[in-house]
Amino acid sequence: MILLVTCSKAGAECAKILEQSLKESVVLADSLRKASSMLRNQEYSALVLDDPMVDTDAEGLETVLHGAGMAVPVYVNLAISNGPRVVREVKSALRRHEHSRQVALRAAESLLRSEIRDAVTGILLSTELALQSPELPMEAEEKMKTVSHLAAQIRERLETVQ
Repeated sequence: MILLVTCSKAGAECAKILEQSLKESVVLADSLRKASSMLRNQEYSALVLDDPMVDTDAEGLETVLHGAGMAVPVYVNLAISNGPRVVREVKSALRRHEHSRQVALRAAESLLRSEIRDAVTGILLSTELALQSPELPMEAEEKMKTVSHLAAQIRERLETVQ
């Protein structure tokens, strides 16, 4: 769902064009205060802000942006932009946002894989050292071998996933 914030008479037509082009419902807010309230009650993929409206209320804009959550802010000027241009701007912003999200996910995955690999290496080293202890009871030795085997399996899976 997209939230279009404008008091322009062109807002309804723009919302209609956005809905048709993006196949996503568009909700209109005619003030930043109303937009802020709507953002608290619903999650939006994009927050389309009409420049003339936001230029007059910097404090209201900060409140709206603070409550936007995952909505991508897109600034347009409906007085000079036609519907297709607004559609292009929103599509472009959503693509950039998705690309950034994918890059962040890959980075987080890589970091997590590295941390797990380090922990597994520590487990393998510790179990190997424990298994070399001459006074290790037989029952503890069996458990250490099991832990070592499981850690080796985890390492293998991590290596094949890359």
